[in-house]
Amino acid sequence: MGQLKAIIVPVTPFQQNCTILFDDEEKKGVVVDPGGDVDQILEAIRSKGIVIEAIWLTHGHIDHAGGALDLKEALGVEIIGPHEADKFLLDSIEIVAPQYGIGGGFRNVAPDRWLQDGDTVSFGGHQFEVLHCPGHAPGHVIFFNGQAKFAHVGDVLFHGSIGRTDLPGGDHAALIRSIKEKLLPLGDDIGFICGHGPGGRFGEERRTNPFLVG
Repeated sequence: MGQLKAIIVPVTPFQQNCTILFDDEEKKGVVVDPGGDVDQILEAIRSKGIVIEAIWLTHGHIDHAGGALDLKEALGVEIIGPHEADKFLLDSIEIVAPQYGIGGGFRNVAPDRWLQDGDTVSFGGHQFEVLHCPGHAPGHVIFFNGQAKFAHVGDVLFHGSIGRTDLPGGDHAALIRSIKEKLLPLGDDIGFICGHGPGGRFGEERRTNPFLVG
């Protein structure tokens, strides 16, 4: 087993961080949140010679899940996650797309496996704990690898900000609880990739993020 590595492919007009997590020796990996622009994702996979074992979804919003079915069909792998509380979001992707003015090419998603808090998922010897973190979306999950001191937090937490809670199923109080009770206790030294923009470390967010201070 080699080191855990990540490639970020910004996709869709929302510039969502589709993330390819992989082992740098075995070249086995997963795609987290393929929201769209599947051709770009496939090119990034091929350029590094990575064998994708699964697609992981943090939650059901269109910019994170809209390309998942196309990518599944292209790669012949399963879609894993999110929590089943996001089923209504995954069932409505095709309806939501025109409302955002982003046209066709986005398809509803039926995961092969739903995730629960405390589940584990893995690839290439790298094991991740699943934490259910509602608030931005009711079925949002994050993926935490303690050995690498790394978490993929989707849209729960951002560098200097937090996920929006004004979308269907959003709950600001629940989101703050998810961050303070699930994420921050993992440790100040945990580095994270988020769904949009640059990542960071939990300690910096605990000390300086205006939504978490005070």
